[in-house]
Amino acid sequence: MPSSGTRPELRGTFGMVSSTHWLASAAGMAVLERGGNAFDAAAAAGFVLQVVEPHLNGPGGEVPMVLYSAERDQVKVVAGQGPAPAAASIPRFRDLGLELVPGSGLLPACVPGAVGGWLLLLAELGTVSLREVLDAAIGYADDGFPVVPGIATTIAGAEELFRSEWTGSAAIWLAGGSVPRPGGRLRNPALAATWRRLLAEAESASGDREAQIEAARVAFYQGFVAEAIGRFAGGTEALDVTGRRHRGMLTGDDLARWRARFEPPVTLDYHGVRACKTGPWGQGPVFLQQLGLLAGFDLDAIDLGGAEYVHTVVECAKLAFADREAWYGDPDFVDVPLAGLLDAAYAERRRALVGADASLELRPGSVDGRRPVLPPAVMGAPWGGPAGGAVGEPTLGVGRVDGGGDTCHVAAADRFGNMVACTPSGGWLQSSPAIPELGFCLGTRGQMFWLTPGLPASLEGGKRPRTTLTPSLALRDGQPWLAFGTPGGDQQDQWSLHWFLAHLHAGLDLQQAIDAPAFHTEHFPSSFFPRRARPGSLVVEERIGEATVAELRRRGHHVEVADPWSLGRMCAVGRDPATGFLLAAANPRGRQGYAAGR
Repeated sequence: MPSSGTRPELRGTFGMVSSTHWLASAAGMAVLERGGNAFDAAAAAGFVLQVVEPHLNGPGGEVPMVLYSAERDQVKVVAGQGPAPAAASIPRFRDLGLELVPGSGLLPACVPGAVGGWLLLLAELGTVSLREVLDAAIGYADDGFPVVPGIATTIAGAEELFRSEWTGSAAIWLAGGSVPRPGGRLRNPALAATWRRLLAEAESASGDREAQIEAARVAFYQGFVAEAIGRFAGGTEALDVTGRRHRGMLTGDDLARWRARFEPPVTLDYHGVRACKTGPWGQGPVFLQQLGLLAGFDLDAIDLGGAEYVHTVVECAKLAFADREAWYGDPDFVDVPLAGLLDAAYAERRRALVGADASLELRPGSVDGRRPVLPPAVMGAPWGGPAGGAVGEPTLGVGRVDGGGDTCHVAAADRFGNMVACTPSGGWLQSSPAIPELGFCLGTRGQMFWLTPGLPASLEGGKRPRTTLTPSLALRDGQPWLAFGTPGGDQQDQWSLHWFLAHLHAGLDLQQAIDAPAFHTEHFPSSFFPRRARPGSLVVEERIGEATVAELRRRGHHVEVADPWSLGRMCAVGRDPATGFLLAAANPRGRQGYAAGR
């Protein structure tokens, strides 16, 4: 493990913001400087991310959050994940000749949850006006923002599709007639106009801050935005990954029926720390299950850069993610045995399955006398979805574009004692055609549903997909200690877990833990179309060392050595219990994420 980081761990007393893009971190910090709190700062950063990282998130996507409110002395989850359209059903997809929900186009669109999530955070816990929060995002959309390499690569991969089929996308992303170059300036005036109109309707409705935010929510979910989304989804036949054109099922009524809400966190105590995650409509509890399994190993006595550590963590991950496949789903629709999955006795029984060699099986556990059920496509080993190209998670990109991302993250802490972690994603420019009059596209989160009846994550109208988005918050002695997260789809609760363990057990500061060589497995079915798995896989950064790689291969892991700085996109803020200092760090990989604070 490294003894020094690529950057300093930031320390201060006023406020901290860490995100996957420097402009978002700066925008959040500017709101803190003007007197806003961590929730205001996170929302401002979140709206900027929708503009400057359009290949990773957008207004048509979603955002779960985990937060600590000092005023309320409570940890809360913001459930900013929209459900499937009411008309969506397994028979309807089967009638289209589909065995999986496509990873692109209009069919996988769910209700956009991101805007509702940010507005709920602002209305209930923020302090500044909606205009102050949207100011930077509108400015970048109108005046332009620098093109990061991932945007240019992603648009290049989708150029032919945009020109021949998704012409509304071409009007935005190929506005200059060609693929934008890295470092160039890109604008989205249509999105700026959408935010300006939203703001105008909000401010004309009332002079009261909370009433303005509610008016903005109504304008988006019941007004002009919802109407435009309904017209476009129902009236457009868009080419998708199936090679055919399909209309969407999302309607304005679907948006009108939905509202973001607060939920209690799911928690687990580990080595004096309470980890807080979303419910099982996300993959968050898998982080907790891994901690429960690892509690039976003496990680303090293991070299956190060595083969024994990597093997132990990965084998526990395989068990926890197998349970994710068998048990997780929207608890509004299915009975998820969460208490049993997080029970210490259950973890002890499962821990006995961790052997000296790599497992090549998918092994969910029986809980509360109930037997696990897996989709037929993944029963046994090897397993995986049907063959074919994919436009699913943007890590794969359009036509397997390399160098893309998949999601964003922002975390913030303030001098008032508030702390929040947010993981916005979806509405990717490359996965669904842009709605010309709005300047953004719909999400494709519906691809995470199965079209097999009777599974926890089976498709039903009004049901939330089992998302991979998984922000984290940890308490120490009842006080907020860390807020963190990373992009990465199925890897999020692996990369963030390794970071957490490196900080807690190895004593690395936030930045050193981010910089430590990362690894993950793709042993279980992917959450993204076409739902493939790689049994026994283990991807490690080259910096982990040849000796460690050799030992892991000897144990039976199918090791793939990745570039030295290629895995993980961690962002983190924290509070040092000994000094009271606020802390922050961000991922150096990709030269894009930054933390700011003082």
